[in-house]
Amino acid sequence: QVQLVESGGGSVQAGGSLTLSCAASGSTSSINAMSWYRQAPGKQRELVATVTDGGYKHYVDSVKGRFTVTRDNAKNAMFLQLNGLKPEDTGTYYCNTYYSSPDGRLNEAWGQGTLVTVSS
Repeated sequence: QVQLVESGGGSVQAGGSLTLSCAASGSTSSINAMSWYRQAPGKQRELVATVTDGGYKHYVDSVKGRFTVTRDNAKNAMFLQLNGLKPEDTGTYYCNTYYSSPDGRLNEAWGQGTLVTVSS
């Protein structure tokens, strides 16, 4: 199994910055892509950014140029640098990944989430 733990959330004013971290443990050798999702109050969870173990990155249009996703494969960690924060970035940010179990099944793992609050 893979366990994910996020940290780094907090409250900032618009225009501020935060760095979120996601630490993976367990069967980390079977992880490929890792992603950040967020869920605003009353809204569906949405994909924010993805990074593969090869370094390919994908961002949702609303965060391009403001957020940067990075990954440290040696430390089994993923980071999300949030710059130029806007009130609409408020939400709970979740770390996500898929991993293969010994029986060949593909499994999904989620962290518990870390709250980001941006005030205007």
